Amino acid sequence: MSDRTDDDTAPYLRRIRSFVLREGRMTPAQQRAFDEHWARFGIDYSGSVQDYAARFGRSAPLVMEIGFGNGEALAWASEHDQARDYLGIEVHGPGVGRLMNALAARDAANVRLYKHDAVEVLEHEIAPGTLAEARIWFPDPWHKKRHNKRRIVQAPFVALLASRMAPGGLLHLATDWQPYAEYMLDVMEAAPDWRNDIGPGQYAEKPAWRIETHFERRGLKLGHGVWDLLYRRV
Repeated sequence: MSDRTDDDTAPYLRRIRSFVLREGRMTPAQQRAFDEHWARFGIDYSGSVQDYAARFGRSAPLVMEIGFGNGEALAWASEHDQARDYLGIEVHGPGVGRLMNALAARDAANVRLYKHDAVEVLEHEIAPGTLAEARIWFPDPWHKKRHNKRRIVQAPFVALLASRMAPGGLLHLATDWQPYAEYMLDVMEAAPDWRNDIGPGQYAEKPAWRIETHFERRGLKLGHGVWDLLYRRV
């Protein structure tokens, strides 16, 4: 286990913003989702450690997806994996509203959502050893060199994530931007708290639990490749 402490990483991490908040206009249905369903599915950021077993009403392995977009993949995964609980983090309101409507339609019991910055949630609300799995699928690649520093997958961030992961927990990264895939691989291969689940320096085949989303299909039509990376907490 790394000897890096939160005090080592926090000042740097608070400067990372892997998103630009272009909120956009929510539809009436998405706004109603906040009015009618946030009390059920939402977690208001408080800056204090959460008791997720109490939130879900049971003790089960916890899977976290950072930046779930419109929630298509998270909705599918939580429906087909009822034995585990799912924690979604997304800053953009329309996607959060859309997902809450989908969850309400099937009366989902194993999903809770944050509309907040993932770094602050990890730093302050998730206790060490809490997570069984973390997923970061198709984050903004910040492809211009001067913007690379905004990428969420950086050494301090994956060290923080490791501190919140149970031993043997899985980190699943995916991107359709080859330079970011190569960058992710370099960061993860150098991270002392993580081991490549496929083999040193290797990408993974697309796992069955990551469905092909609308966003991914659009990228494939444009000729983009897709790269998956799987790492275990050591």
